[in-house]
Amino acid sequence: SISLLKSSEELIETLEENQVQLQNMMTSKFVGYFLEQVSDWQKKLATADSVITIWFEVQRTWSHLESIFIGSQDIRAQLPDHSKQFDTIDADFKALMAVTEKDLNVIKACNRKGLFEDLEDIQKRLSVCEKALAEYLETKRLAFPRFYFISSADLLDILSKGNQPVEVARHLAKLFDSMAKLKFQEDEAGKPTKGALGMYSKDGEYVSFVELCVCEGQVEVWLNVLLETMQHNIRHQFVDAIVTYEEKPREQWIFDPPAQVALAGTQIWWSTEVNICFGRLEEGYENALKDYYKKQVNQLNALISLLVGKMSKADRQRIMTICTIDVHARDVVAKLIAQKVENAQAFTWLCQLRHRWDEQHKHCFANICDAQFRYSYEYLGNTPRLVITPLTDRCYITLTQSLHLTMSGAPAGPAGTGKTETTKDLGRALGIMVYVFNCSEQMDYKSIGNIYKGLAQTGAWGCFDEFNRISVEVLSVVAVQVKTIQDAIRNKKQRFLFEGTEIKLTLTVGLFITMNPGYAGRTELPENLKALFRPCAMVVPDFELIAEIMLVAEGFLNARILARKFLTLYILCKDLLSKQDHYDWGLRAIKSVLVVAGSLKRGDPNRPEDQVLMRALRDFNTPKIVTDDVPIFMGLIGDLFPALNVPRKRDAELEGYVKQSIIDLGLQ
Repeated sequence: SISLLKSSEELIETLEENQVQLQNMMTSKFVGYFLEQVSDWQKKLATADSVITIWFEVQRTWSHLESIFIGSQDIRAQLPDHSKQFDTIDADFKALMAVTEKDLNVIKACNRKGLFEDLEDIQKRLSVCEKALAEYLETKRLAFPRFYFISSADLLDILSKGNQPVEVARHLAKLFDSMAKLKFQEDEAGKPTKGALGMYSKDGEYVSFVELCVCEGQVEVWLNVLLETMQHNIRHQFVDAIVTYEEKPREQWIFDPPAQVALAGTQIWWSTEVNICFGRLEEGYENALKDYYKKQVNQLNALISLLVGKMSKADRQRIMTICTIDVHARDVVAKLIAQKVENAQAFTWLCQLRHRWDEQHKHCFANICDAQFRYSYEYLGNTPRLVITPLTDRCYITLTQSLHLTMSGAPAGPAGTGKTETTKDLGRALGIMVYVFNCSEQMDYKSIGNIYKGLAQTGAWGCFDEFNRISVEVLSVVAVQVKTIQDAIRNKKQRFLFEGTEIKLTLTVGLFITMNPGYAGRTELPENLKALFRPCAMVVPDFELIAEIMLVAEGFLNARILARKFLTLYILCKDLLSKQDHYDWGLRAIKSVLVVAGSLKRGDPNRPEDQVLMRALRDFNTPKIVTDDVPIFMGLIGDLFPALNVPRKRDAELEGYVKQSIIDLGLQ
């Protein structure tokens, strides 16, 4: 064991205070008699100050590298020369600390002859080892570019356990969108081997691999194999799901493939069926779209009736997600009927995100306006999707057009308008990995350059939140980096030069920035950077539409009327009730009440829907409303739900425990 220096604020403050006192003495006209002593102390304290600073830097670097060069056999094998060099540094540093331990007086310890020069020498040698380690990690990152998005500590942990796939699997959630762990084949003794049979998502969904994925050799090599296996399997699932869609009723079919494939499959068939309707319209069958609209309503009601029944959490999430997208699909068809659209070339239809399956290439494509994207087959698990409002549609068009024109997208607007979430949701619709980075003043051009390097090679999307918090000096360099990537995409290059390194390019890469205009500490983007991004103004979304679709997803049939009542109540509460810090009448509060309403609906399926919603609104909000506001709130509920007095859903067991606890604690 070795004793290390411990930083004390009191010590540093005393040192600075004494230096100031000596400085004041030097300016005194009476200093002549003490000049030699004062100068001597000034010199000692200045030396102590500079030694303490460099000492802590050396100690921090040494403790970081010691666990790597001494503790990791893998790194010692990969960097033998630098490991030997570090061994000598390690011995020198430990010897220095052993000498220091004998005399703990700060002035004596820091003014030892040649100490500053020794520390400087150790620091120089440590920086050589640090540089060698950084170069080694860079080679690994170039081999598997998703390593750019994890910390060096995590990467070193992965590399040191590279030949133990079960241990590396703990880090999968940081490298993939939803893959959280792998199912390994077991040997006769019941121990996991290096062959992976399938993958689990973060929410527990399991997808088996078509062929065994062998996880052996260098970690960056088998992780690339795993990535290809994942994409190949999702694509294979698409092929099966598209073929079997018409073989059984839709509400049975959606449970067969993985949730992601079931959702994309319903979207592919929706686009196909609407196009068939347009064909029939051109043949003279006038009611083709109206008949299809009725079919959609029946399909949606069938799913809603499933939601009210008992099912697992994963299956409920799957159906809620499909319901969310289905409601939008129904509304699009209603819009086509209302606008008397008669062919597939009308803009009302072309501006929708339309998935299609190409039999010739055996690939899924997504079309919107004149832009076309190939599905990327990243495994997304059983994740919820955003409610699609007209604002979402407009944002989708702007962002996809910016990619189509080899530019980047920049949604801008106040907080809570869904800038980042919409970008992530569009990525999910295209089966692509979306990384979100929170920008800060500390980001420099090197750290951002590393992220761009990773994105360009993986072909993933990067969404940079609050981009205008980065300083202007950095942004002007970032503009050059973004332009380099965009030029490479425009020229369809396979490899290109980025900041002096030749790297491969995956053409699906997309760069997006979000900005909150007009906040303190935000900078204006330089003109050369602004020209590379297509702006998209985001405003407050349509809460009523969101509430309606979420009510449908929770299993309510009269969602439209109930959503209107819900929003009317919250708007009136915001205007009429007193202003309290804990009151929240925004989107997050709306979502919370809707989830409660859904659970109440499932708990009492025979009760009328207006009573269920009224009970949820009353019981969820009453506890947080202050005494003076209660009569107003109850009056508003009474006006919106006249002649309804639904009893509270009570938990007799819980109430009994509460009463007993109050008596035990002597509170009553």
